[in-house]
Amino acid sequence: MYSSKITGLGFYVPDNIVTNDDLSKIMETNDAWIQERTGIEERRWIKKGSDDSTSVMGAKAARIAIERAGLDKFDIDFIVFATLSPDMYFPGGGVEIQEMLGMDTIGALDVRNQCSGFVYAMSVADQFIKTGMYKNILVIGSEYHSGGLDKTTRGRGVSVIFGDGAGAVVLSRSEEKGRGILSTHLHSEGKHAKELVLEGPSTARWVPEIIEANNPDDVSYYPYMNGQFVFKHAVTRFSEAINEGLEYNGLTAAEIDLLVPHQANLRIAQFIQRKFKLRDDQVYNNIMKYGNTTAASVVIALSEAWEKGKINDGDLVVLAAFGSGFTWGSVFIKW
Repeated sequence: MYSSKITGLGFYVPDNIVTNDDLSKIMETNDAWIQERTGIEERRWIKKGSDDSTSVMGAKAARIAIERAGLDKFDIDFIVFATLSPDMYFPGGGVEIQEMLGMDTIGALDVRNQCSGFVYAMSVADQFIKTGMYKNILVIGSEYHSGGLDKTTRGRGVSVIFGDGAGAVVLSRSEEKGRGILSTHLHSEGKHAKELVLEGPSTARWVPEIIEANNPDDVSYYPYMNGQFVFKHAVTRFSEAINEGLEYNGLTAAEIDLLVPHQANLRIAQFIQRKFKLRDDQVYNNIMKYGNTTAASVVIALSEAWEKGKINDGDLVVLAAFGSGFTWGSVFIKW
């Protein structure tokens, strides 16, 4: 059986920076309130009139990752695209990437696991490579949140958190044992689905029904989050996913060179850091600059950490995520 390793990484975020002070001008909030609860100082939102979209950002990140892998677009055998905010209800973003990059008629798979989407996508790609089906797989996480947020005081509990952006990696076949992806671990608990949800539009609540109801108080088409409930479960499931990988691989937390957690909330990441007794240099966070970019957050952070030289050959790198569904998981990588 083959192993799979990351051979190229890249990320892209819009130029438009939205600070907490900027948000205080359109809703009742302030910098101190946001930073205290989330750790976020600013985020990137696609500016009105920009050509950026979920797929366009994904393509921009993908081009960087493919170039850094030393490959050509025609070397890519398969695409796995993770997002909760596709350009269209259907088809998904994977086929748009295939077209935008001018690739061969390779397969394109869309993953809808929200905040843990990139972790799930990596696990899927890893299995395709390990079985020998594909050699080079493009894995993308991309989100365009800002166009669908309630940017009023009513929606501030959610809207201040989320940002736009994309990241990508090329996962390639390797015959080197004990390197690359060591293991992946995935879980879900659907009974809590409505604690972090966007209910409409959907097949149960189509747009015409919303329009015909003409109810200005209908917020079903905005994201809803039970923040305290999600926080409580996140710290538990993050820990479980990390411990599961450590036990599976016969490792200890002290052997982790870099933990890259989903950038949901800086307070969650800090809680996990303390629980596993990790130093600051063993955890990489960038939510302060980009907010929560959902399926893109782990891969943006991973790419940025690599660019800054925080990941070296032979390092044990752990990716972990938790989010809507609830779904959660981890990826253990020997770099």
